[in-house]
Amino acid sequence: MDKLEDRDSLRQRLVAARQALPDRLERAVALQSVLRVWLVGRRESTIGAYWPIKGEFDPLPALYRWSEADERRRIGLPVVDRATGSLRFHVWYPGCPMELDAHDIPKPKGTEVFQPQMLLLPCVGYGPEGARMGYGGGFYDRTVASVKPPPTTVGLCYSNGFVPLLRARPGDATVDAMLTDDGVAWQAKND
Repeated sequence: MDKLEDRDSLRQRLVAARQALPDRLERAVALQSVLRVWLVGRRESTIGAYWPIKGEFDPLPALYRWSEADERRRIGLPVVDRATGSLRFHVWYPGCPMELDAHDIPKPKGTEVFQPQMLLLPCVGYGPEGARMGYGGGFYDRTVASVKPPPTTVGLCYSNGFVPLLRARPGDATVDAMLTDDGVAWQAKND
């Protein structure tokens, strides 16, 4: 699992399996519910999320509902900071102006930048104790390492992405909680 080729091959298999899920819509509805319930009672008022690609779970509907309960709550989507290779989060709301980034992923255009207290991280796969597999670019790893104070990190993945032998490598950001369509798969004791 430590060799780069093994991780790349696993990543490709997991993305293909996610895109081929015959019940992905039902899983998405279940994960929307899990996320909405999990957010109840959380103190954070700013959340950085992501625009879903390659069959990823879309957290934005649940986040929009979360933001409606308090006008101080803000949702952000990532924009790559080319100088540092990390992500900045720009305010997002339904209907805000968007443009495509260098990877053809929509990002907010001309909205305020803010530092999120919580980050929702897309996961290609996940393992025990907060291990997370992304696409391999390291954007979220660098971002989590650079944000002070560190944000609460929450992985979002369909339960078929569980990889029992996946372990975090040096420099990998682990998550404080992992939410799936089956519920809370893992949560740090101090969170």
